[in-house]
Amino acid sequence: MRVLIVNTSERTGGAAVAANRLTEALINNGVKAKMLVRDSTPNSSLYVSKMGGWFQREWNFLYERLVIWMHNHLDRNNLFKVSIANTGQDITKTNEFQEADIIHLHWINQGFLSLNGVEKILKSGKPVVWTMHDMWPSTGICHHAYDCQRYETECGECPFLKSKRHKDLSNKIFRKKLHLFSNIKYGRLSLVTVSNWLAERARNSALTGKLPISVIPNSISLSRFVITDRDDARTSLDIQERYIISFGAARIDDPIKGFRYLVEALSKLIAGGRFHREDMRLLLFGSIFDENILKQLPIPYTYIGYVTDEDQLSLIYSASNATVSSSLYETFGQTLIEAMACGSTPVSFDGSGQTDIISHQQNGFLAKRLSSDSLAEGIEWALHANLSPRELRRSVSRRYAESIVANRYYELYQSLLH
Repeated sequence: MRVLIVNTSERTGGAAVAANRLTEALINNGVKAKMLVRDSTPNSSLYVSKMGGWFQREWNFLYERLVIWMHNHLDRNNLFKVSIANTGQDITKTNEFQEADIIHLHWINQGFLSLNGVEKILKSGKPVVWTMHDMWPSTGICHHAYDCQRYETECGECPFLKSKRHKDLSNKIFRKKLHLFSNIKYGRLSLVTVSNWLAERARNSALTGKLPISVIPNSISLSRFVITDRDDARTSLDIQERYIISFGAARIDDPIKGFRYLVEALSKLIAGGRFHREDMRLLLFGSIFDENILKQLPIPYTYIGYVTDEDQLSLIYSASNATVSSSLYETFGQTLIEAMACGSTPVSFDGSGQTDIISHQQNGFLAKRLSSDSLAEGIEWALHANLSPRELRRSVSRRYAESIVANRYYELYQSLLH
């Protein structure tokens, strides 16, 4: 069996990390898997192939954004919260595509694959698995619908476009996707969501509600994310406070990551006298466009920057009493399972993909959604809970180990080939 994993990027972004880890997991469990990407790293693995040159990549990306910008009345707000897939590359002519038995799509936006390109893939006759890392396959144009439910009917009057028209760009793309999905031979496309929360939304969508949908979580390499003695990890990072909290995201100041709720929660803990400022430190990792947001923090912090090295991430998590995710929505929660694999107690909002990972006050804390008071309570609980690092790691290994996730995908692939 030959599986082609298709994702816009090899390493950048949560979907890329998940797709890369799945490729390795499949290979490690006897499946011939390869990645096809638009954006690769200088030291790509042998199983990664790059598609397209610089000019084509930039043109596709810029043209799509230009169309969105024009439909958004020349407003840059929300420019990257939506995708229309009006341009992209044809991967069906590549040797990698021709050799594959299974085509496995992941995150294919920002000019990599167009809807016409997806249609060619679906008409090729090859079985296709599409893992949803966000809501985009189930909506007209948005990656996260927040509280909007228009995708359950046919989109239009899109809040991301500040549109009052029913037949706007979101409705146009919705109808194009509907035509695409309605003309698929049943059984040749199978959707996978990385959490039950995302599956529920996919099933409620007028686009994907009638398609077969499975729930298979992301995997983690337990040989790469390891527990280091907490004192040793802190010595390596040159930190010594009693309570260490970590917070990471691809982009920390993206509003959807809810950094302001973390600031508010920490402020409440200090203002209420529950913790002394000098006893606490926040470890931050990820990119930040505007570092002025760090001035709001009420406790000392160390900003480490964007981290991809698993050894460094393992040290950060191992040094942390708690790891916080205050995202408005998470389709899964990759940093949470990484933290737990390294013995750090997770704290997150309830109401989205994290609920598959955290059992409330057993292996972490689920705060009431968008409540900084509840998030503060969760952080306090985690700092005092003294959960066994080894038990936290076992909680992850039982559900997200490479072999477990790879075998679930293997069974799905086999079902599509017969």
